[in-house]
Amino acid sequence: MSNAASNYLEDKLLDHTLRNTAFTQPSALYVALFYGTAAGVLTNLEAGTLSDEITLGNYARQTVAFSASSSGATSNSGTVTFPVATANYDGAVTCVAVMDASTSGNVLFYGELTTSKTVTTGDTFQIATGNLQISLT
Repeated sequence: MSNAASNYLEDKLLDHTLRNTAFTQPSALYVALFYGTAAGVLTNLEAGTLSDEITLGNYARQTVAFSASSSGATSNSGTVTFPVATANYDGAVTCVAVMDASTSGNVLFYGELTTSKTVTTGDTFQIATGNLQISLT
């Protein structure tokens, strides 16, 4: 997955680092799933727009933890498992985002999946340990 920081996070990090403006670390991080043409979804996520987030099939954002960073990169330290789908998702999952809240909230990092995934009734979407990679390089 290629990734980027959202405009929101870029501004917070720059202000915190260069202007001594407080930035409170989120109490938990969540993975959100998105559907639609990747280019359009990525543009929306950069701006913090969540209109393409999955809503059907018992979907809910899931908590995620990350390993210590090394050389400007990190990855998820455990498997992220979404609930079993009770109906087909809105469309194939094309993008993911790391969020600062279980609903609404702010996009922190986002990216396009290497391969989109169609989730139908009975499926479980998972992100294996180490597969959600975040890099500032």
